[in-house]
Amino acid sequence: MSSKLVIDGLMKHFPNVSRPAINNVSVTIESGEILALLGPSGCGKTTTLRSVAGLETPTGGTISIDGIVVNDPGKGIFVPPQRRRLGMVFQSYAVWPHMTVRENVAYPLIARRVPEKEIRAKVDETIALVGLSDYIDRPVVALSGGQMQRVALARSLSYKPRLLLLDEPLSNLDAKLRIRLRDDLRSIIKDAGVTALYVTHDQAEAVVLGDRIGVMKDGELLQVANPQTLYNNPANSFIANFTGAEAVLKGVVERAGNGTGSLKLIGCSQQLKLIDDPTLIRAGQVKISVRPENVSLNPISHDDSASTTFSGRILSLQYLGTQTLYCVDLYGQRMDILELGTVPRFRSGETVEVDFPIDNCSIFID
Repeated sequence: MSSKLVIDGLMKHFPNVSRPAINNVSVTIESGEILALLGPSGCGKTTTLRSVAGLETPTGGTISIDGIVVNDPGKGIFVPPQRRRLGMVFQSYAVWPHMTVRENVAYPLIARRVPEKEIRAKVDETIALVGLSDYIDRPVVALSGGQMQRVALARSLSYKPRLLLLDEPLSNLDAKLRIRLRDDLRSIIKDAGVTALYVTHDQAEAVVLGDRIGVMKDGELLQVANPQTLYNNPANSFIANFTGAEAVLKGVVERAGNGTGSLKLIGCSQQLKLIDDPTLIRAGQVKISVRPENVSLNPISHDDSASTTFSGRILSLQYLGTQTLYCVDLYGQRMDILELGTVPRFRSGETVEVDFPIDNCSIFID
């Protein structure tokens, strides 16, 4: 039975460190939902997960699982990890090397004194869920890294935890295995019907696995949204950059009357669009995040009909085999543009038309 997780105003201060590791983090994970916590190293995402697990003691805020408060420093409440009924998968495989696959998965059930007949049924069911039925009686050390991580996952799911915590479980795998297991992991968690908190620094993992993604920086939770919203409407330039929108252009909003403003790129008199957001109009200076895959390059045609087509110059290009990454000068600003194809279409120094759909760009102040 999956459970709802509620984190409210969570704080964590470490001794002799001025900045809190977790600073007033609040988020709710609904029953059966997967929340991916995304952020760079040292942002507080693993400390948040460890606080939920009971491996760290928060200094403020509350954590409740299925309506039961497991952490509340203000009231002296701290439920130890073994009583929270959680499953946890670590970066390292953390399997018992002297045991078989079956014995590894059965271990937490034996520790909980589950009847032997029930243990066998649960082990068979969980190992089938992670796709290792053909390896059930093999020594775990005879498996590949990806298979051992599946064993660790099965062991965490065997006793039907209320909540599954995953701390960068794919980071020790090679690139090919990581992609394969990443694609399977969401299906496994969903088939198990468990609520999950997944910590990662890899935005591709977060997008594939998470029903929602929370982005953290310096101990703060900056934005929580579904992958499509987060990817296309980042709340600030840090989130835009961290999720792959390398081109963040400087813009200006000039008052245009009737409560609207004209959005333009700095250094260009051409209007991108009319803005009716009072905050952006008052700010004047804004940033525009542009994803390189949403931009197209074309030879100069001298056609002024497209309102989002600009003249740029190729500064450099990087050939990547199946695609080419161009660095383009756009009115004194640099932007990266990714173009699919095995043959580069433009040369360094060439003048090109740059076209990007403004409705797929994000505009913000920070």
